Amino acid sequence: MTHVQISNVSYAHLWREGARIGCLGFGGPAGQIALMHRVFVDERKWLTEDQYLNALNYCMLLPGPEAHQLATYAGWKLRGVPGGLITGLLFVLPGALVVLALSWLYVHKTQVTWLEGAFYGIKAAVLALVVEALIKIGKRALKTRTDLIIAIAAFLALFVFGVSFPLILIAAGALGALRVFSQRRAPTPADAAPPSPVQRAPIGAAILSAVLWLAPLAAAFFWLGPDHVLTEIGALFSQLAVVTFGGAYAVLSYVTTQAVDVNGWIEPHQMIDGLGLAETTPGPLILVNQFVGFLAGWQTDGGGIWLALAGALMASWCTFAPSFLWIFAGAPYAERITANPFAASALKAITAAVLGIVAQVALWFAQHVLFSAQTRLSTPWGKTIELPALGSFDPVSALIAIMAGIALIRFKANVVLIILVCAAIGIAVQEIAFA
Repeated sequence: MTHVQISNVSYAHLWREGARIGCLGFGGPAGQIALMHRVFVDERKWLTEDQYLNALNYCMLLPGPEAHQLATYAGWKLRGVPGGLITGLLFVLPGALVVLALSWLYVHKTQVTWLEGAFYGIKAAVLALVVEALIKIGKRALKTRTDLIIAIAAFLALFVFGVSFPLILIAAGALGALRVFSQRRAPTPADAAPPSPVQRAPIGAAILSAVLWLAPLAAAFFWLGPDHVLTEIGALFSQLAVVTFGGAYAVLSYVTTQAVDVNGWIEPHQMIDGLGLAETTPGPLILVNQFVGFLAGWQTDGGGIWLALAGALMASWCTFAPSFLWIFAGAPYAERITANPFAASALKAITAAVLGIVAQVALWFAQHVLFSAQTRLSTPWGKTIELPALGSFDPVSALIAIMAGIALIRFKANVVLIILVCAAIGIAVQEIAFA
């Protein structure tokens, strides 16, 4: 039985356009979503405006990288499961290869002195990018006073009380769903009628996607043990794949906490460097997870290039494989899901909570980019809060970040160009400092 109305788009055309999007997908989710709209809707006219917006709305409801899921959805809509695999894989592969090469170069940067200066400038640019993301999410999230309260509560829960990232999102979603009862009627049984046969999900593909997603994690668990770094990488990023509502910036706080503070895989400055690398490459911004996995394997006891490669592959697989499951299992029901008042209200509340989480990310980045030393403050409830040592303020880094922010927010300058310019400034500062 056909699960989706297959178009007359050839696989060759889908391969070509999918590769084009994967290689040109700079600028984060916003730029990638705009690029796919231009290709699929404006140029090729393979999808209508309504079909594209319906796909986007559904992907915004899902955990994980929404732009990657949108690419997978578009391929599925055009050529079924094979089409979804083509566009989904090609969206990630070019950027993943570039990040892998840059990760290898990064761990050998002690032999490339100018790279230290480049990352000095890139870190300041990354801070500007995070602030821009905070502004963009704020415009979308803060529609009512309740939204503002949710955002502030999420920030305080994470920064002051150390509440788990997933718990914050679950609480926000539940609150949003409950708000529907005071605003409109509950759905009737007719609203929950089963989809027509042509809309039913390809259950076989969904089950196979779930099995393939969890197979590497299970293999690492049974062969290497639960405490091996590969098992820990797979477990962390599989967990994130289920709770990462709100895009890459929203999950950075949780990744940073686990990779830096809990597991000790990487240093704070390395996390910022990784985001800078991901910002300069095509593909999803969440490819920073691959960088984290690479360094976790490289820097663990007994690690090296092969364990680093295995860590990078495990992180990437557990980040992106679940997207195919969400699309193949849920896309046939997308219109009904996005029209559901409970789902829409839950997403609105989650978006507000994400703003508070991104604000915490912005604060963390500012502390580590603008200040070279940190102090720790213990609270009566057992939470340790990290605060900057004011005497370690770096005015040059602050100036670079301000200039990058003005170029990005005021003049809408190209993201890659900004990062390259900031890297050049960092190299110049490095040369002057050591002249």
